[in-house]
Amino acid sequence: MIEKFLNDQQDAAAVEKVYTRLVDLLTTGEEILYIAVQKKPLVNLFPDCIALTNKRVLFFTPANLGLSIKFIDFVWKDIVDVHTKEEIIGAVFTVKTVNGAEMGVDYLPKVQARKLYQYSQERKEAEREARRLRELEEKRAESGAVMIDSPGHVAIQPPAPAPVAAPEPAPIPEPVKEEPVAKPDELTEKLKKLKMLFDNSLISQEEYNQKKLELLKDL
Repeated sequence: MIEKFLNDQQDAAAVEKVYTRLVDLLTTGEEILYIAVQKKPLVNLFPDCIALTNKRVLFFTPANLGLSIKFIDFVWKDIVDVHTKEEIIGAVFTVKTVNGAEMGVDYLPKVQARKLYQYSQERKEAEREARRLRELEEKRAESGAVMIDSPGHVAIQPPAPAPVAAPEPAPIPEPVKEEPVAKPDELTEKLKKLKMLFDNSLISQEEYNQKKLELLKDL
């Protein structure tokens, strides 16, 4: 199981001890990417180790004369920088977190330090992309203006125009009921003629009254 972590001259005993401890720490979906082992120039009985997974960086330090091993870990989203410095003997690998904390291991074989840096840059790039997608999702949730079709394609749509209320139909005026208007001159003339007939005793009082009522009904 540990053979794939021995390709760059790692100390097999140190890798086995770290691997045994590490498998108990893995979370769901977490996998080991690389293990680097310190190689001090004189005495290298209890070397420090660095393990990279797809979710975090773990620094292992032997304790109690190698009988136990302590570790400290940092998740990738909290790491703002990784740095490798090659020296005359070996190299130093350091990570820096968002709150300013730093952790590193010296006397790493240079090839292993370079692999740590390579894997770390790949994970940081993946984390930046994941952070960008999360921010786009948050903006889309707030405005409804962004749709994410795939990790490499983002389509931005303008906000939908506000619905325009249809104008209310103008009220239809009720037809004006025209009341018949009698011509004043015509009615007056008829009443005069009727009165003249009555005065000349050509019609009776009853006939006069009845005819007058008929004329006035048209008013």
